[in-house]
Amino acid sequence: MTTVYLARHGESDWNAANRFQGHSDRPLTELGREQARALADLVAGENIEAIYSSPLERALETARIVAARTGLDVTPRDDLREVDTGSWSGLSRAEVKERFPEGFERWISGGAGWEDGESYDEMAARVLAALREIAAAHPQGRILIVSHGGPIRAIHAAADGMNIHEYRRFRAVEPNARLSAVAVENGTIRPG
Repeated sequence: MTTVYLARHGESDWNAANRFQGHSDRPLTELGREQARALADLVAGENIEAIYSSPLERALETARIVAARTGLDVTPRDDLREVDTGSWSGLSRAEVKERFPEGFERWISGGAGWEDGESYDEMAARVLAALREIAAAHPQGRILIVSHGGPIRAIHAAADGMNIHEYRRFRAVEPNARLSAVAVENGTIRPG
């Protein structure tokens, strides 16, 4: 069994401005760096053997702050990126509600919102495939994945036997730099 610790990146500038980020490469705020340092303190006692991260700056910087404390390297993986929010990227919730009212209402109720970019189902498929591949490379290990709200929701949804849409209706997005865990054994994902 592989124990997989999951952490959402620290606060980015667009988190602070409440903007959809998707694949946009946004930097951490100073608060985000403080959150990453606090995350490093939590992870330091967990005896992890590897750190994987989304390559997007907000996640990669968070992972590197943790890695500096643990002495490990960070392995960036494209398949751990956030869902591509297409034409919503960079917009605030108010702007999306004004420009795409029907899509916004669908999104608020847990469904698909943007009509371009990437669907939650597509994102979940790539993230879960990555998780299984990473876990298989670390049987009996303890690893950290630093990613984003969407991918972490997809992983927890799978662990709870739900699809991403059901889980989005049930649980709010992970707070920045929050640590959680799942277990993976023979490709099966379950709560950690």
